Amino acid sequence: MTTRLLLVDDHTVVRSGLRMLLASEAEMEIIGEAGTGEEALRLTDELHPDLVLMDIGLPDMTGIEVTQRIKQRWPNIAVVALTIHEDEEYFFKMLQAGVNGYVPKRAAPEELITAVCTAVKGGVYLYPSLAKLLVKDYLASEHGPEVDGLTDREQEVLTHLAEGASNDLIAETLGIAPKTVVRHRENIMRKLNLHSRAELVKYAIRKGIIRP
Repeated sequence: MTTRLLLVDDHTVVRSGLRMLLASEAEMEIIGEAGTGEEALRLTDELHPDLVLMDIGLPDMTGIEVTQRIKQRWPNIAVVALTIHEDEEYFFKMLQAGVNGYVPKRAAPEELITAVCTAVKGGVYLYPSLAKLLVKDYLASEHGPEVDGLTDREQEVLTHLAEGASNDLIAETLGIAPKTVVRHRENIMRKLNLHSRAELVKYAIRKGIIRP
């Protein structure tokens, strides 16, 4: 099934590069481009894409505001941030806006493809360095009594999960069996009453564990 994409960036050269990269993927189709927030909203309304690839720095409004308005009106449309901003302020504000992925422009093309594929399937993709930052803040927060129930090993596994590592890779890194990783993962989600990585992110923001 083809994924229909809308590109939003105020630089024509950037949009051209993204079009070349994404159009080379057999299951991706670029259906529109926008250089402003208002144009992005109009094209989203007219074309109803599966996913919007969103820059944060737009000339008329921020990508944060555009994402909020898209999610309020079309909650089923996925949005992935592709931006030069890697600081906490923009990262957490985009998460609050409902973004389904966050990728810096310095990332490898494969990272962007993975983010798009993850987002259209209903998941949340966070660039590893940012995901690690979020979980570290989560574990260090004074507002997270639920984390007190995690063992040191479970906290290690949780950090690796946030970085997007597979069970096998975590097992190899920590020197434990893959089945043990699965058990730790189940215990983590049970203790925190969560069911997915996306829920972990939303929980941290909702409870004030992460302060934008």
